[in-house]
Amino acid sequence: MLSNIGIPGLILVLVIALIIFGPSKLPEIGRAFGRTLTEFKRATKGLVTDSDTDEQEKKPSLAAVKKEG
Repeated sequence: MLSNIGIPGLILVLVIALIIFGPSKLPEIGRAFGRTLTEFKRATKGLVTDSDTDEQEKKPSLAAVKKEG
């Protein structure tokens, strides 16, 4: 989706954002967006590792059976 924007489209979006929010708010918005992406990445990584451990716990463990002779 974002790969189809191109350089002119990206410049247009940045100019519109600059007009709407002003130069003082743009760094704050960028920081908030970066923190949101970082938190989302951390949460999804936690979900992936939790599901991996759940799958390992569900698998039956193979134990050696001692034959009585």
